[in-house]
Amino acid sequence: MAQPAPSRVVEACSVEPLQGATPTSLPLTFFDLLWLRFPPVERLFFYSFPHSTSSFFDSVLPTLKHSLSLTLQHFLPLAGNIIWPHDSPKPIINYVPGDTVSFTVAESNVDFNYLCSDLYEAEKRYHLIPHLTTSHEKASLIALQVTLFPNSGFCIGLTSHHAGLDGKSSTSFMKSWAFSCSKLQKEGLSSLFPLPEDLTPFFDRSVIKDPTGITEVYINAWLKLDGPNNRSVKVFESMTTTQTDAVKGVFELTPSHIQKLKKYAESKIEKKDQLSTFAVTYAYVLASAVKAEQPKGDSDTVISAFTVDCRSRLDSPIAPTYFGNCIGGQVFKVEIKSLLEKDGFISALEEMNEALKRVKDGVLSGAKDWISSIQKIPEGRAYSIAGSPRFEIYSIDFGWGRPKKVDITSIDRTGAFSLSESRNNNRGIEIGLVLKKHEMEAFSASFVQQLESF
Repeated sequence: MAQPAPSRVVEACSVEPLQGATPTSLPLTFFDLLWLRFPPVERLFFYSFPHSTSSFFDSVLPTLKHSLSLTLQHFLPLAGNIIWPHDSPKPIINYVPGDTVSFTVAESNVDFNYLCSDLYEAEKRYHLIPHLTTSHEKASLIALQVTLFPNSGFCIGLTSHHAGLDGKSSTSFMKSWAFSCSKLQKEGLSSLFPLPEDLTPFFDRSVIKDPTGITEVYINAWLKLDGPNNRSVKVFESMTTTQTDAVKGVFELTPSHIQKLKKYAESKIEKKDQLSTFAVTYAYVLASAVKAEQPKGDSDTVISAFTVDCRSRLDSPIAPTYFGNCIGGQVFKVEIKSLLEKDGFISALEEMNEALKRVKDGVLSGAKDWISSIQKIPEGRAYSIAGSPRFEIYSIDFGWGRPKKVDITSIDRTGAFSLSESRNNNRGIEIGLVLKKHEMEAFSASFVQQLESF
């Protein structure tokens, strides 16, 4: 697909942690290994900055770069690489002094306010996404790009390797960078300073216990893929391709909408003990999407998946600041026919509630089969969730105000829905998805009309 280019790339450089860095190596746990070769996760943070270009390059950019260098001292592994040494039974994250993070600076002539709107052509923001360098021998953990929209705003793009960090960890890194940047502006400190306790990363991988041998199962699965003994750490290019007429839509469920969905669900289903905001939101969006897309194929069901944070759900709970991957998943199926009916939302909610019960029965139940289950998903439409309202992404303020918009662009290829808290700061839920133009029109109509009919 032809992608619009920024008006110019100003600088393609790298940022190195400031002095004091020491070699750091981390093993990958089975939580990390699950995502070893999956496509990276991409996020864009848009910030208003209606000032001159010179003001941005003279003040904002140097502060962003210096605070990043300070922050990386707390997150040394992010400046390293994932490698799979021949003398190591599994891949590791390895940092050595001199390793850096790719940092691109660009200018864009695309309309900033258009990209911050609720509906726009998906390809219009692809030039804002930093490229993550990966090969069969090594893979970077993160890549960053800062793009200026003259006299309007700027965008910070983060691309992260999923085997290195999950959504909670990547958000924690961004919050830490924002904290350092704000502190640098207010106090002018140029040396390392401590992070707040809730942002200080905890790297001890020994807290992840694996008494049943999940790690070995995952390692063998990757070694056999295009193998034998394939130690590649190169990420797959993409799971699917983005349609040329794809549009990105952003929708909101306000607190009153959510209460309306819960009240309607309570009148329709007998077991009401799990009517969480997450469950009713996902079920409602899933039913609306299926009505809009009308999935075709040999299967009469759609496959849906979601992940849960396992940090507090393990037999021995671990610190909420644990840095890496610590998410488990559940998959459920729903009949297409039932989703297309008026109460498709209820059908989706009932199946999702059953999946949530399995989480309560044991978050690692069936974990040995997670990789094989993913590989066995038949061709066709599969739905999933990216992000979480609990990440509070709209609180990430680098010192120039809260984000005007946050966009997970990697859902364009995975077909996932993105979830976050509402940018309107009203305790609502913001939903993002990418569909063909005519499908988006149908989704929008279904999304609104169903709410009005309950």
